[in-house]
Amino acid sequence: MSENKRKGIYLLPNLLTTAGLFSGFFAVVSSMNGRFEAAAVAIFVAMIFDGLDGRVARMTNTQSDFGAEFDSMADMVSFGVAPALVAYNWGLSDLGKLGWLAAFIYVAGAALRLARFNTQVGIADKRFFQGLASPASAALVSGLVWVGVEYGVNGNDYGLVVALITGAAGLLMVSNFKYNSFKEVNWHGKVPFVALLLILLVFVVVATEPALVLFIVFALYALAGPINTFRTVDKMTLDDVVGDHEEDADFIDNKAEPTKPADAETEEKSRN
Repeated sequence: MSENKRKGIYLLPNLLTTAGLFSGFFAVVSSMNGRFEAAAVAIFVAMIFDGLDGRVARMTNTQSDFGAEFDSMADMVSFGVAPALVAYNWGLSDLGKLGWLAAFIYVAGAALRLARFNTQVGIADKRFFQGLASPASAALVSGLVWVGVEYGVNGNDYGLVVALITGAAGLLMVSNFKYNSFKEVNWHGKVPFVALLLILLVFVVVATEPALVLFIVFALYALAGPINTFRTVDKMTLDDVVGDHEEDADFIDNKAEPTKPADAETEEKSRN
């Protein structure tokens, strides 16, 4: 078989990524038509597909560079552009420049967060995320919209609150606060029977008030990063909040000593 016939992309993981991308696009279109509840739910659906595509690729041994890049682009739409536009159409449009600036801060934060994550693959501590992950940030913003619609709140009446939460979510994504990734959890191990009952109870609680429960959960998760940092750091510095960090790939490269040209090394040895 020739090389050209063997080229292609893996169907299943990229199909899941496409489904997540479609959910994000559907959220944007729904918010433009005033269907904010459907838009918020679509972003949560995109989170489910985002969690599945990578795991399916690893389980079926169908990882690829194309799939990783496609997933990153889809995340930018579903967890970067979509939540910002949903929040803008629901509660930021009446604020004028302040409204679209808050939405842009979120979009820019998501783009920077994804770019930094891609440069840290293989070198970062897998137990923690540096900065709030973009799906969790999207869940915070879309959860706010979902709660507002559920309780009949007009977002434009609380535009400043929506702008504050949207902008804060964007800044948390580019912060140096550490968030637990839960990747160290052993999903293949055995658990007590009581743990299964607790999981069932969680499903019941979420099913009772999904909008409120999900918003509270992701709001607490967003606050966990700054709280844990303040608790573990004796003296807070700017590097603990935002800016260059020792785990940033670009920062590590810039800190490295420049290599001397071969001619310079030869000249230096001859002088000695």
